[in-house]
Amino acid sequence: MVSQRCILRGKYDMRGPHNIFRLIRTGATFERSGAMALALNTLEAPVSIRVSARILAWPFKIFGLKGDKQYSPLLRALIALGPAYIKFGQLLSTRPDVVGEKLAKELSILQDALPPFSQKQAIIAIESDLGIKINDVFTDFTTPVAAASLAQVHKAKVSSTGEVVAVKVLRPGIEKAFLRDIDAFYFIARFIEVLSPASRRLKPVEVIRYFEGIVRSEIDLRMESAAAAEFFSNTAHDKDFQVPKVVWNLCSKRVMTTEWVEGISLGDVKSLKSHGINLTELARLIIQSFLRQALRDGFFHADMHQGNLRCGKSGNLIVMDFGIMGRIDLYTRRVYAEILNGFICKNYKRVAEVHFEAGYVDYEEDINEFAQALRSVGEPIFGMEANQISMAKLLAHLFEVTERFGMQVRTELLLLQRTMVVVEGVARSLDPNLNMWEVAHPEVELYIKESLGPKSLLNDIAQSVKAVSKFGPHAPYLIEKSLRNALDFRPPKPYKRRLPALVGGILLGLILGSMTVLLTLLWFS
Repeated sequence: MVSQRCILRGKYDMRGPHNIFRLIRTGATFERSGAMALALNTLEAPVSIRVSARILAWPFKIFGLKGDKQYSPLLRALIALGPAYIKFGQLLSTRPDVVGEKLAKELSILQDALPPFSQKQAIIAIESDLGIKINDVFTDFTTPVAAASLAQVHKAKVSSTGEVVAVKVLRPGIEKAFLRDIDAFYFIARFIEVLSPASRRLKPVEVIRYFEGIVRSEIDLRMESAAAAEFFSNTAHDKDFQVPKVVWNLCSKRVMTTEWVEGISLGDVKSLKSHGINLTELARLIIQSFLRQALRDGFFHADMHQGNLRCGKSGNLIVMDFGIMGRIDLYTRRVYAEILNGFICKNYKRVAEVHFEAGYVDYEEDINEFAQALRSVGEPIFGMEANQISMAKLLAHLFEVTERFGMQVRTELLLLQRTMVVVEGVARSLDPNLNMWEVAHPEVELYIKESLGPKSLLNDIAQSVKAVSKFGPHAPYLIEKSLRNALDFRPPKPYKRRLPALVGGILLGLILGSMTVLLTLLWFS
């Protein structure tokens, strides 16, 4: 068990025995399920490492968990190893840059992999954390309607108001289980880096650190409640876009309550068609809503897979689960919008200039050569059919080009790219012939007009004056201090070179040594 000291510090001591046991159990389970070879191929491990890993894991194969044979080997192993491994697999499904497109698609199945825990356990957890009696606050508290790796959701009615709500509660003991398993994940990641230097380009330890940050936010439902409330406020006036309202008096660290929303899962295309939903308009709504929130607010839903999206009867988009959210600062949003607009307008020289102005690419690089490289990214897109155009692929290619010119990809842009991959996939599942450029252009163009026009310039000047004015009360003191320092200026005293201590010590030692030898000779003479 992870010590309380480690939990409070948020660090892990990488203690050997229990982590070695978990490493053996993980390896044995992967070997028993047949997932070991796939994992080693993904890490691009050298042949020597692959052979060694298989030989070391084989004797312990009998101790590995069997898993459910209805799943593929990798999914079987992750599900058998428990919630932390399932959640890790879910997050890797949003990292095609790490595991590849094919494996990312396979891992996305983990969204609904865990069965619910008992209603009795849920009631005990809610009563304990909220300090209530369930029957005093809720009526019609149902059995679980949805279950995930971290929590499950119940439908209920608030006795005092009659409002129908969704009550999300964490799995019992999930916090300790995750902290313990994350400790083991760090150990395994470092073990992999040592055994397979080739795997270091995938940065296993950084991936685990990213995973830890996500999980720490998700196992405190107060953070998710705050994210949901902020997202609700930002999108309150967005047409055909709905975020469930948070019921704050029924929220705590382990419990989150929101208004209940009805809708059809975006994964059920047949049901959407039978209800007369315009799939093309719904696909457009998904893409444009995501871009609008990312550019306008700098705060976007970063886990927009089909399990977290619903469609209302009127065709409105309903978003749920706010555990993973992304943020982009104002300056980066403007840069991102100009880059997108430059590609849409085929102005590759301007796209190159934006990268140089933002400091993403060093001025020592040739701007014309960089613009030429960017043209190789954009031009092929315009010759494609609508169903072949992919903004996600364009961004991936763009990152490859900029990396060649020494640009370090920013974390928030990677998260944005990963989310766009998911969003684009969901939209294309509804309308395979959707033209991504045509859908994106109105939102990008509107943002540029609002953020880079005269009105925005005046606003920037006003904000700058406001920022400087905050130091107004301190101005007299700062001016007086500067003047006094100028008037009291005294030239520094000339530096006198002294014999270095080492040389002085050696000379002193020689003198004392010589005197000792001389006195010894005189004494015995």
